Amino acid sequence: MIGDDIEGLSWQEFEEYIRDLLEHHDFEVQFRKVFRSPERGYQIDVVAFRRGLCLCIDGKKYGRGRHRPSSLKEQAKLHYERCLAHERAFGIRSIPVIVSWLDDALMVENGCIFVPIDRLNDFLLNLDAYLSDMGF
Repeated sequence: MIGDDIEGLSWQEFEEYIRDLLEHHDFEVQFRKVFRSPERGYQIDVVAFRRGLCLCIDGKKYGRGRHRPSSLKEQAKLHYERCLAHERAFGIRSIPVIVSWLDDALMVENGCIFVPIDRLNDFLLNLDAYLSDMGF
């Protein structure tokens, strides 16, 4: 599916596309990872490992809406909390990434890196430079 048109994908297929692209870039991938902390359970869409680096990725396939900016901030906050729980549970630094369906700017919000799906390949190709530039 790498390189295919992604317009018609369901949200499940969108997550699978993200997984496939990470595997294409030689990441070891855990898909729809479920884990528990003493307080509650969590799920992360894609957890990807490569050379001591752990990306915790949440795929967001949503449309443009008038409440979208506040929704992005809230989703970033929730995903950041999931990633902190992942760090505590597994003892590995977990970098929170939200891959969005829409062509937004690459940005950091509430501790999460937002990457538009059409820029994910470039983000992965130049990951070290992006993380350095963004303070990760």
